[in-house]
Amino acid sequence: MLLQPADTVKIFQRQPEQNFAPGEMIFEEGKEGQVMYGVIEGEVEMSLKGKVIETIRVGDVFGQGAIIHDDHLRASTAKAKTACKLAVLDREHFLFAVQQTPLFALQVMKSYSERFRQLKQTI
Repeated sequence: MLLQPADTVKIFQRQPEQNFAPGEMIFEEGKEGQVMYGVIEGEVEMSLKGKVIETIRVGDVFGQGAIIHDDHLRASTAKAKTACKLAVLDREHFLFAVQQTPLFALQVMKSYSERFRQLKQTI
């Protein structure tokens, strides 16, 4: 059984949090990134080349590509759709979480896979 959204939030609870106001930029496509995020409260819009492609909700994670790929570049733009409280996880803490809770890695892959499937359906 995979982790539930509440379990994902628990993994992030010991990490620093950042708050974003509606419309505030979290990160921009093409810019360097050193952290991934977990949504504790609110919703985040993800866009590609200026077009909104998905909405990330509570319990979901995003931005993991920048800490997994060697170039650390963001593949999309993230902007707070509503007031957001986000947990922040850098590469070191991500690797620790994966080692200590292997199901966390599966949850991250599941999240990414589900969102990618939804994206493909809209194209």
